[in-house]
Amino acid sequence: MSFDTLGLAEPLVRALSVAGYTEPTSVQAEAIPAAMSGTDLMVSSRTGSGKTASFMLPALMRVLALRESEPKPAPMPRNDGPRGPGFERGPRGPRFVPQGPSVLVLAPTRELALQVAKAASDYGRYIPGLRVATVVGGVPYGAQLRALSGPLDILIATPGRLLDHLGAGKLPLGRVGFFVLDEADRMLDMGFIDDIHAIAEALPQQRQTVMFSATFSGPAGRLAEELLREPRRIEVASHTETHADIEQRLHWADDLRHKNALLDHILTTREVDQALVFTSTQRDAEVLATRLAEMGHQVDALHGGMPQGRRNRVLDQLRNRRLRVLVATDVAARGIDVKTISHVINYGLPMKEEDYVHRIGRTGRAGRTGLAVTLAERRDFGMVQRIQRFTTQRIPAATITGLEPRTPEPAARPKPGFGAKPGPKRFGNGPKPGYGKPFARGAAKPSR
Repeated sequence: MSFDTLGLAEPLVRALSVAGYTEPTSVQAEAIPAAMSGTDLMVSSRTGSGKTASFMLPALMRVLALRESEPKPAPMPRNDGPRGPGFERGPRGPRFVPQGPSVLVLAPTRELALQVAKAASDYGRYIPGLRVATVVGGVPYGAQLRALSGPLDILIATPGRLLDHLGAGKLPLGRVGFFVLDEADRMLDMGFIDDIHAIAEALPQQRQTVMFSATFSGPAGRLAEELLREPRRIEVASHTETHADIEQRLHWADDLRHKNALLDHILTTREVDQALVFTSTQRDAEVLATRLAEMGHQVDALHGGMPQGRRNRVLDQLRNRRLRVLVATDVAARGIDVKTISHVINYGLPMKEEDYVHRIGRTGRAGRTGLAVTLAERRDFGMVQRIQRFTTQRIPAATITGLEPRTPEPAARPKPGFGAKPGPKRFGNGPKPGYGKPFARGAAKPSR
């Protein structure tokens, strides 16, 4: 299947060809025709599967259709009377009244919103005069108001800042006919449920709503029931997918010093093209980035406490390969799509099991292979177990010669009353032949 068989307009197919995309991914092949038919959608697909194009291409098709059907605003008249749609009489003569976007996309973080905006501009590069704006935190209100003051096709926003503009009466949403919630489960985890409801109430009742979420169980499913009408369910891949392009590996560390030694060794191997190191807190990100910089690494930190301008500069340095290592928190790393990230290292474990899947999905992108390494202390044993249950996959344990843990690998305790047999129980179905044997430094292959 090719993109031109999906019914996309010629300017979009041409833009995809220039970008090097010839065949749609599985989620694109299913979601694009469904979205273009006008039905509401509930879509689940793994990170890196091409979901952004799954809603942005139908959104751009809607923009093209509206341009054919809607009258164009007349130019600003020179006399004192308004002329044409989109103008009203003001105290100093006619003035343009913002009409608001026809497409609205909500995203959980600034980085993901900016990534979606870039995709809209890339896919719509051959649509004359396409207007795309972002409304996110960390950017001065004045700059955003200027972006919203003129004609607008597509708006990508984070819920909190968008609600601020709505409350100030600066953003009409009466033209929105295509509403997208990207990573809805993440927005709910971040506490945006009330903001989402308030935004949805400001939209026209007659609209199409498309919702992307890693899971539709629990709050995400209830939100879908409240906002969507007779939706079509598309589930291309779940969190239990095997991630064939990503090798996963687990190193047990005795303490912080041991964990730092493991990290330092991994970052000095030749296999590392660019590495994304995850920490649990903003402070840990700053402290670790400082330590790695003192060791001579090309490194910087990225977290939600940084001004947006600095965050943009850090991401540009990563994309331009001026950084070899990026130390980031979960929130800041949402939306990072850099094909040259060869290693994802979980220096601090995530707070939620599904975040592990999002983390490791930052590598192994665009057909490349990647390595996801988890550095866990004994106190992290419970989270490691929860991640393995969530993904239904065992993360193979490994050691590095000269950096083996002094203490044995933690073992699960059998639950009483469930027929558990005496004796220690390890991950999976117990120890396998050769399991846990050390291997040569630099050849960090999981034990088989």
